[in-house]
Amino acid sequence: MLEQSAQITLFVLDFFIFVGALGVVFFNNIIYSALFLGLTFLSVALLYLLLGSEFLSVAQVIIYVGAINVLIVFAIMLVNKPEFDKKDMIWVPIDLKSFCVNFILFSTIVTMIVTTPWKLLVNNIDVKLNSLNFLSPIAKIGYQFLSTLVLPFELLSLLLLIALIGAVIIARRELIEDT
Repeated sequence: MLEQSAQITLFVLDFFIFVGALGVVFFNNIIYSALFLGLTFLSVALLYLLLGSEFLSVAQVIIYVGAINVLIVFAIMLVNKPEFDKKDMIWVPIDLKSFCVNFILFSTIVTMIVTTPWKLLVNNIDVKLNSLNFLSPIAKIGYQFLSTLVLPFELLSLLLLIALIGAVIIARRELIEDT
């Protein structure tokens, strides 16, 4: 009986994935396409849950349904603005104070990255990770994110912060131009 209910659930999820994919392709309104893309991502996350991979399911919901779909909607909102003439753009030269602060910050970060003994840290963490065999796979992934993969993790968070600041600057520029 459990096998039959799992097959029915699989067919229902396949149907929602198929309908969501068709909605993405065939709707003329791009907002509706983005919503159907979210339906497709959510159905794939439920499929991961059905297959017993809870971590992939949660990651699918957080990354794709949450972040990527919201990013697509924001991109659509920013793209659907009236055309402007290039001569209306105002170029502001870089302020000397902000250049100095950014240069000092960049130099400090590069110095910290170059002078950190990464090899010693990685070897020490691998020994600790091998001794923690009783941890669940999700705990091991989290441990690696905050140990051996800390540099790419931090660089990704810095990249996301830069994208967020850029989106705020673009939105404020439009708000100032409208008033």
